[in-house]
Amino acid sequence: MNIQGAITALVTPFKNGQIDEEAYRKHIEWQIEEGIDGVVPCGTTGESATLSHEEHKRVIKICVEQVKGRVPVIAGAGSNSTKEAIELTQFAKSAGADAVLLITPYYNKPTPDGLVAHYKTIAREVSIPIIVYNVPSRTGLNVTPELAKRLYTEVDAVIGIKEASGNLRQVAEIYELCGKDFILLSGDDFTILPLLSVGGRGVISVISNIVPKLTHELCTEFFKGNLEKAKEIQINLLSIARAMFMETNPIPVKTALSLMGRINLELRLPLVEMQTPNKEKLTQILKAKGLI
Repeated sequence: MNIQGAITALVTPFKNGQIDEEAYRKHIEWQIEEGIDGVVPCGTTGESATLSHEEHKRVIKICVEQVKGRVPVIAGAGSNSTKEAIELTQFAKSAGADAVLLITPYYNKPTPDGLVAHYKTIAREVSIPIIVYNVPSRTGLNVTPELAKRLYTEVDAVIGIKEASGNLRQVAEIYELCGKDFILLSGDDFTILPLLSVGGRGVISVISNIVPKLTHELCTEFFKGNLEKAKEIQINLLSIARAMFMETNPIPVKTALSLMGRINLELRLPLVEMQTPNKEKLTQILKAKGLI
């Protein structure tokens, strides 16, 4: 399993309140055809917060089945309940996922010792590689470089981190403390190239749902040493990244995919459709980039 490059945080298509399995399989297949380097089912972009446990497991199972081992599947299996995270992680392993993405517990905001105990307990119950998901804007908790090092050294299953703080100093210090074998992934489409430049391996991306080939090429050109080309792609993607976060993710990306004719536009409450002015701006950007 080689976790590197552009990894898509997959949307979960819905139809009439149910998982749209046909659209989901087609979306995964298109991602692989476009050269994507990995996929994440049931992340934030996949609306994991509003999936029932049964649906969550079904989405992981469909993804593993469709991928057929062609790229790594890193299943979202986190929770602010350690017991629930263990259950989802056990299922992800049984379904054939290559690794799990485990968000830091949100709302209850554990201490550093509590956070280490959370991941240790999951790792003790399930033998599968773990990527920690650090997204302070959603959890109210930040994995500092020192805490990242603790997790890496004290929890054998922890192999890396999805870093969505947007703090490049923090990212660089995580690499400094954890070293080159630690898998450092961007969780912020605005700073893919800067993160790669300080030791990152790739990105778990929202924008690659709509531009998988370009996101893959950005990472590939960097690893080839073509920094000018990588910079050109990163700058080209900035307007798309801004559009994807005009409103709460995944509202804009699902809207974009619907405008591209790839999925039905359906979100789960409390998420609702984009405000008209923002949808008009998104449409203009997609047209300018030749995506619709």
